[in-house]
Amino acid sequence: MAAVVGILERDPVQVERVASDLIELSTIQNFAHWLAQATVFRGWAHSALGQITDGIAQIEDGIEGYRRTGSIIDLPYLLSLKAEALHLADRSVEALETIREAERLAERSEARWWCAELHRLRGVFLAALGAKESEIEASFCAAIKTAKEQKSVSLAKRAEATYAEYRRQKASAAGGRGVRLPLW
Repeated sequence: MAAVVGILERDPVQVERVASDLIELSTIQNFAHWLAQATVFRGWAHSALGQITDGIAQIEDGIEGYRRTGSIIDLPYLLSLKAEALHLADRSVEALETIREAERLAERSEARWWCAELHRLRGVFLAALGAKESEIEASFCAAIKTAKEQKSVSLAKRAEATYAEYRRQKASAAGGRGVRLPLW
């Protein structure tokens, strides 16, 4: 949980430390589920710290390990971390594909606890790709609506802030194409 909190706080140094400790413990105790998640967390931290190629590789290894456990409940969340790393690597098309996979899995598993953030990230990636304004705005509005329905004040504020930044950049740029929004 400390790694998840570190990700929410956008503290990659804390996440890397906690993830490394969890990897060590999970390896010793043979906790495949936690080892896979910790590997994803450490990969996210490395990506956020600028070691993007290494970070993506770790995230992909962790997701592969997580899938081998047979669990899917946290997969949309883990895929969102992969999508963030892909976006940092200027691979926004792949990031968008990853978000779409995460959304399909969330729908199938009915584990919708991270859906507001999936919508927000979709909007970020669509904006970076210069997609239609209506698609971008629909993503941000879905993020805000979902967060409010789920009574997630923090995710609603995050989505509202990102949407406001999109509108600000769009107003000052020609057509809003290729808008680069912060991930957090």
